[in-house]
Amino acid sequence: MPSQQKNSPEYQQFDFLMNAPALFNAAATAAELRIFIFLSENPGSDFEAICEFTGVPPHQLRVLLQGVCAAGLMERSEGKYRNSAVAQDLLASDEPDSWAHTLIGWKEIYYPAFGQMTKALKAGTNTALESYPGDEPTLYKRLTRNPELEGVFHKAMAAFTLASINDLVEREEFGTVKHLLDIGGGDSTTTARLLDRYPQMRSTAFDQPSVSGLAHGKEAQKFLDRIDLVTGDFFDTPFPEGADAVLFSHVLGIFSAEQIGTLLKKAYDVLPSGGRIFIYDYNVTEDETKGIYGARLGLYFNILASGTGMAYPAEDFEGWLAEAGFENISTVAELDYEHGFHIGVKP
Repeated sequence: MPSQQKNSPEYQQFDFLMNAPALFNAAATAAELRIFIFLSENPGSDFEAICEFTGVPPHQLRVLLQGVCAAGLMERSEGKYRNSAVAQDLLASDEPDSWAHTLIGWKEIYYPAFGQMTKALKAGTNTALESYPGDEPTLYKRLTRNPELEGVFHKAMAAFTLASINDLVEREEFGTVKHLLDIGGGDSTTTARLLDRYPQMRSTAFDQPSVSGLAHGKEAQKFLDRIDLVTGDFFDTPFPEGADAVLFSHVLGIFSAEQIGTLLKKAYDVLPSGGRIFIYDYNVTEDETKGIYGARLGLYFNILASGTGMAYPAEDFEGWLAEAGFENISTVAELDYEHGFHIGVKP
């Protein structure tokens, strides 16, 4: 193979892809050991200082730091270590929006499941769920049996939500919403950001009981007087009434087309005439060939989380909204992290 071909962007991307699982886990381990936070507070620390801080044996720490440096998240000069600009920006804090929480959650829950990809895809169901005790059909419900791991999962979810919802929060359509029904509101991270931005709004956050119990976190704490927590099952429990807008944020992509149709019809039924529905979710390109975040998510859904779902094209969401009876349907495309914002109005 000619050397210039090996040096092409396509081949360099292949090289990184082949090594990415190990490098990702090195970065997540460094986050778990709080090395990025330590270097933020003690830039230019030497190896011995990091070794004393982490308690990792010297040889193993040497290997770990080599991996983190190779991943471009740490720099070493004259034996002194510093965070790279990216690590300093995204990983060097313990705040709710730190990507460190996301890395740790994906390391503990998402990525171990991918070893079952062939088995799960051939079986047509989320076989990786077998690693979690219980007989419930989704990861979300089985995690209720392990509150500690469920907390790790939702901490990771909240961190990524905070990183990816700026385009949602700034949508002018929310400026006239009086009462929002947030389906799958989780720990109320999204609701809290919207309430902070729009003082006229109150919200009903609907989710399963174990998740709603997390809604007293840092983001939602100061808005609890404007948040009603309602618990139930998406499919078996009637949606709460009284809202003039319904939001599905990072929810519908989990499910099949048939299930999505059911949820949209339930939302339609509780909205008044003129009420609006908002969908904020990943959008794969129309030809379904681009979008690394959406591609990862679809594989995770089918192998572990729900056994179905994917990052759907915008056209799919628009079609489902029309089938549910909504009109004046529109899409705002190409938002942060491969998202789309879909709107429909109940006649």
